[in-house]
Amino acid sequence: MELGLGGKWALVCGASKGLGLGCATALVQEGVNVLIVARGADVLQAAATHLIAAHACQTGAEVLFCAQDITTPGGREAVFSMRREFDIVVTNAGGPPAGDFRDWDRDAWIRAVDANMLTPIELIKATVDGMAARGFGRIVNITSSAVKSPIDILGLSNGARSGLTGFVAGVARSSLAAKGVTINNLLPGAFDTDRLQGVLKAAAARTGQPFDSVIEARRQSVPARRFGNPAEFGATCAFLCSQHAGYITGQNILIDGGAYPGAF
Repeated sequence: MELGLGGKWALVCGASKGLGLGCATALVQEGVNVLIVARGADVLQAAATHLIAAHACQTGAEVLFCAQDITTPGGREAVFSMRREFDIVVTNAGGPPAGDFRDWDRDAWIRAVDANMLTPIELIKATVDGMAARGFGRIVNITSSAVKSPIDILGLSNGARSGLTGFVAGVARSSLAAKGVTINNLLPGAFDTDRLQGVLKAAAARTGQPFDSVIEARRQSVPARRFGNPAEFGATCAFLCSQHAGYITGQNILIDGGAYPGAF
């Protein structure tokens, strides 16, 4: 399917690896120019080099990278100094640590909300008016399946990402929708990423079970009997960004191998 995205510009956050890189890869394969952002300079540069060599050289897409912490005002300023206007924005920040809510102080909550709620809102605020003026815009927020089915040890993530979900539900249905701008959330379940490894290691430490046993039990808990991979997540993101998805906005799209048990 031709997605109609050739020549568009995308900002993809947390794109040095995992789901963010999966999204950047899918967009570059469609001829989208990308500015990828992450904190780790070496890993990010390696990701950019791979995108250029493996995909951009075939599609003609431009690949820029900016090693910054997008959750800080200085990081966002550095990113927007490289390019101000974007047709597509994929927000993505590493999830806050797992643990017991009794151990989290106010500072821990503020960090979680700042990274996983306020940063996406700042990125939306900085880009949607330009999108609306041009008559096309796609914002995709990578959140978590825990928004639909909260996980006890991920309380910081549950709370902060749910706040973003409520905000998006309102702003996506504002006048932006009539101007060709869509805003949606992608809710990953168990994907084979460093984040999943960290959560499962925490679970193993908490329960005293062998790490391999915890991994296998988690895999078997998914009806698909496997973990997702970043490439298939990226393909879904690219479709949501496409010309064909203009009638989809304000939605929370689960990609979890059937793990969520509800009908709605």
